[in-house]
Amino acid sequence: MALMITDECINCDVCEPECPNGAISQGDTVYVIDSNKCTECVGHYDTPQCVEVCPVDCIPMDPAHAESREQLQAKYERLMGKQA
Repeated sequence: MALMITDECINCDVCEPECPNGAISQGDTVYVIDSNKCTECVGHYDTPQCVEVCPVDCIPMDPAHAESREQLQAKYERLMGKQA
């Protein structure tokens, strides 16, 4: 499941540089996560790094983008140009 950033985001700028997939960018009012690039850090880290650094706890799972750990791993491999 990809992550999402809620409107509780305070635009503190700490999550964007932590994303190894470049999935986080500045949106119109708050940061946003591109679900096509978000792997919840599967393949890179044991836990989502944006969640680890967020000071206001505004990065929950995105129910609109449900994915299994296997699907996240396959997405990671695709993004990194690796063979599955």
